[in-house]
Amino acid sequence: MTITEAQLLIGDRDAAAADASTFVRENPVSGEVATRAANAGVDDAIAAAEAAAEAFPAWSALGPHERRKKMLRAADLLEVRTPDFIAVMMDEIGATAPWAGFNVYLAAQMLREAASMTTQVSGETIPSEIPGSLAFSIRQPVGVVLGIAPWNAPVILGVRAIAMPLACGNTVVLKASEICPGTHRLLGTVLREAGLDHGVVNVLTHDAARASAIVETLIAHRAVRRINFTGSTRVGKILAVTAARHLKPILLELGGKAPLIILDDADIDAAVNAAAFGAFMNQGQICMSTERILVDEKIADVFAEKFVAKVRSLPCGDPRTGDVVFGAVVGMPTVERVNALARNAVACGAKILLQGEAQGTIMAPVIVDHVTAEMQMFREESFGPSVSITRFRTTEEAIRLANDTEYGLSSAVFGRDIARAVEVAKRIDSGMCHINGPTVHDEAQMPFGGVKASGYGRFGGRAAINEFTELRWITIQTTPRHYPF
Repeated sequence: MTITEAQLLIGDRDAAAADASTFVRENPVSGEVATRAANAGVDDAIAAAEAAAEAFPAWSALGPHERRKKMLRAADLLEVRTPDFIAVMMDEIGATAPWAGFNVYLAAQMLREAASMTTQVSGETIPSEIPGSLAFSIRQPVGVVLGIAPWNAPVILGVRAIAMPLACGNTVVLKASEICPGTHRLLGTVLREAGLDHGVVNVLTHDAARASAIVETLIAHRAVRRINFTGSTRVGKILAVTAARHLKPILLELGGKAPLIILDDADIDAAVNAAAFGAFMNQGQICMSTERILVDEKIADVFAEKFVAKVRSLPCGDPRTGDVVFGAVVGMPTVERVNALARNAVACGAKILLQGEAQGTIMAPVIVDHVTAEMQMFREESFGPSVSITRFRTTEEAIRLANDTEYGLSSAVFGRDIARAVEVAKRIDSGMCHINGPTVHDEAQMPFGGVKASGYGRFGGRAAINEFTELRWITIQTTPRHYPF
């Protein structure tokens, strides 16, 4: 296996860490070194923020069509480098080739969608009570944006952390995940090759031990004006407090425990396919993953039988050697967490419908039936290839169960009576709900985000413009103004 060498991107140069230290990321399947990366420290974080600040005046003044052209060029180059991204994602996180390829596909769409927004950063005229006063609002770029991206969908979420900030005229520091430093650093290379100017995008790689100091340094830096973070609710709460101390807005997309409600009139075969995809795409390591299937007890046995048959038919194995659905999870803690939740559920009266033996980090799916709201499996995010089935008697009970969680990111409802399904969807506490579709669903132009412990703010489309610009009120007095003294 070829070892990826990843340096920092500060300004337009590849750089070692200021203290010359490095760290390694190992392949989760083989244990071999996948990436050796520069281990940035506080001095490097300051240098990256200052490089972004220096680049901001020119980039923010660049015309929208010129920004668009560079971002479209980046999208094209991203697709050209698809084989490279597949290789490094397989090495760093054990990704399957289809998942890695989809990452590049959707990330390129995000860049193109963001490019289309460069001319949509607009304002409005506002009627004024003052005679002769022309009042209007405008949106302006804020400065340097800190983007913090996770490992599970590293190209999608790495690009999402930077695309709309760039389209709005901001410059960016991308703090890479220590689990996929090579993947996130390759994003920086693509953007530089697309012609983004010196310092417009900077990438910092570092090990886990240095993460806290780097993030605190960057949030505190005078040039950093916005922060966006995708990751766990636990870390998101810490970052929200840190940002609040400096009175800096932060956009958070955090954990999930997505419910999929299957009403008694649902197309069961369609629900089975959506549940299998939603629960097990990328081994369940997606914030939108279907973790809780809530099914009407009148159809629960039929659904469970068909669902198990569907999932059992999906191939499992080493993602490096074949086309598999169930490949490697990111590390052994995932295997241990999923198995512990299943054991606890069984001890409390649940029933295992499907559970294979994990071969290291190559993990077969886990399906547990008769899970109740009192069990850990109903409440705790597994972030792995497992799903629970809970049976309900009434629609009111289904809604109550769906909302009986601290999370509120994605959800889904299956039913042939669309009016009824819409009414159910409207009562679910989540940022997104899909009727007769899976909980795992993302499109570049859509307002993506959650409520409750799943975060706040929205990525995607026009909604993201509000997150990465400053709204200003400006007046022009066109006639002499009367004053009371």
